[in-house]
Amino acid sequence: MKVHHIILLLAAITCGSLWEEAMGDDDLLTINRISPENAELYFIQPKDGEVFKNDKPIIVQFGLRGMGVAPAGVAIAETGHHHLLINQRSLPDLLKPIPASAEILHFGGGQTEAQLTLPSGKHTLQLLLGNQYHLPHIPPLISELITIVVH
Repeated sequence: MKVHHIILLLAAITCGSLWEEAMGDDDLLTINRISPENAELYFIQPKDGEVFKNDKPIIVQFGLRGMGVAPAGVAIAETGHHHLLINQRSLPDLLKPIPASAEILHFGGGQTEAQLTLPSGKHTLQLLLGNQYHLPHIPPLISELITIVVH
């Protein structure tokens, strides 16, 4: 690593930690977390109960009303980015950053659609909006749980 890269990295770390100290933990937990009363998170497609053949990817489109979409790391009021929960029996802890896994997909680039390839069977899908730190909003924006079938 070149010297100027190390200096830039140290500056970023120092500025970030100084900013966090100035903000305080409580502020970091609430910044851009308040969702408007009329906000709604939903699936444009697929529709609940829709059946797909397993030889094609499934197009999933995310809908959001009353708020905007912004990439992770971008602090703009009343915005967030999508997280797709696949076959989750329960929601993740809504007081902590949304975890990432093969079944909890993060769309931190601000994407509003995805292509999924799922094995044959019945699958549940649900959307959860997160702020720039992947923290759910207050109140949380959670879509209806939908079920699709792949065969």
